[in-house]
Amino acid sequence: MIAPALVGQKNSLKQLAERVAIAAQNGQIPKYVAVEGPIGVGKTTLVKRLAELFGYPTMLEPVKENPFLDRFYADGASQALPTQLFFLLYRTRQLGDLPKDDLLEPCMVADFLLEKDELFAKLTLDAEELALYQQIQATLKLNPPKPDLVLYLQAPASVLRQRITGRGLSFEQDIDLDYLTELSNRYAEFFHYYEDSPLLIVNAADIDFANNDDHFAALVDRVINMDGTRQFFNPNPTLI
Repeated sequence: MIAPALVGQKNSLKQLAERVAIAAQNGQIPKYVAVEGPIGVGKTTLVKRLAELFGYPTMLEPVKENPFLDRFYADGASQALPTQLFFLLYRTRQLGDLPKDDLLEPCMVADFLLEKDELFAKLTLDAEELALYQQIQATLKLNPPKPDLVLYLQAPASVLRQRITGRGLSFEQDIDLDYLTELSNRYAEFFHYYEDSPLLIVNAADIDFANNDDHFAALVDRVINMDGTRQFFNPNPTLI
């Protein structure tokens, strides 16, 4: 016998899928969605759920592919430049493989914005390394497609630290709380001035898109009904 709670969850997700299907017919589903935010905030989890619901492919950050990342978290500045260049070149190749025909706009959900790469570069590189990074970036002549919608997930550094600890990836366990705090501040500054695409700023501190279907459904409904260039989303306003 299926538990009543599970029946309710299945019905809720079925109803959400039906609303999405209707919204897609009406052209309300963005074709290219980018989800951004600092490490530990839940980007990739949300990207995978959105992609499954929309029937889109994903484009994910090459975290496991980057051979320098674990060294960066362990050794810091000495590994920052190769780590950053790997991300830049890999992401550039990912975006370069997308269709160039304007009639074939990409349908996908990504967990990064290429424009955000320099945020990390300025945070982790010294002046000479940053100058080299920017020279290489300039030679690539980047012109990435603009997302139809960007979701920026926010959470305090203490929450990020707790989630990083909870997911148990060994190479992430040395990440310093001060680094997470500064990273969060840089993200906030970046998106304060961001105007390239419509932006939905999400309070992700007290919500669980992986396991709470109500939170996920509420966010999807906001995506479907997004109006204007900048909005805020918080399913638990009493918790701010």
